[in-house]
Amino acid sequence: MNWLKKKIPFLIVIAVVLVFFAFMNKKEASSPLSASLISSEPAEPAEPAESPLTVEAIEEKERAAVVDIKGEVVRPGVYEIEEGDRVQDIIERAEGFTEDADVFQVNLAQIVQDEMVVLIPAVGQEGDTADSPGGEQTNNKVKINSATSEELTQLPGIGPAKAEAIIAHRDNHGQFQKAEDLLDISGIGEKTLETLIEHIQVP
Repeated sequence: MNWLKKKIPFLIVIAVVLVFFAFMNKKEASSPLSASLISSEPAEPAEPAESPLTVEAIEEKERAAVVDIKGEVVRPGVYEIEEGDRVQDIIERAEGFTEDADVFQVNLAQIVQDEMVVLIPAVGQEGDTADSPGGEQTNNKVKINSATSEELTQLPGIGPAKAEAIIAHRDNHGQFQKAEDLLDISGIGEKTLETLIEHIQVP
C-alpha cells in the first residue's frame, strides 16, 4: 500500500502528459493548415469569363451592308455584301440567272451599294426596272444611283469631274434619296439642278 502511495505522483504526471498530447493532436487536426495538408487534390482553375462584345463590335454587326436582288435569278432575296462587290458577285450568291433572264440588260461590272435593289429583267420585259444594273432606263432618264461615269456625262452640265464627284459621293454616303441631295456635291448648284431634274431619276 505504501508503494502505491509513492507511485501516485508519478502516475499523475504521466496522465497530464497524455492529456496534453491528446489535446495538441486534436488542435492540429482541426487547424486550416492541417486541413490544407490533408487535401491532396489541387483546386480546378476557374474558367475565364467570356468577355462581352464591345460597343464597336455590336455596331459593326448592325451596320452590315445588304442588297436586295429580285427578278430572274434562282434565289432572289437579301444578301450581305462586302466592299468592292459587283453585281456579278451578288448574282453568283443568288445561284445565277434563270433561263428567262435578259442578261444583255445587266451591267455585271457595276459596284453594288448598301440598300441597293438589283432587278434582273426577263427577256422582253418593259418598263421601270427600279435600281437595276445600268444607269439608262426605257424612259430615257438616267438613274442617278446606278449610272456609270459615261452615262452621267451625257447629262447637261455634267462633265467628267462632276460625274466622278457624283459617283464618289454615292460610294461614300449611300444612294441619293432625292434630287436635292445633289446640291451636296461641289460644283452643282440650284441652276444646274433645275436643268438636271427632267433628265434624272432619283432614287
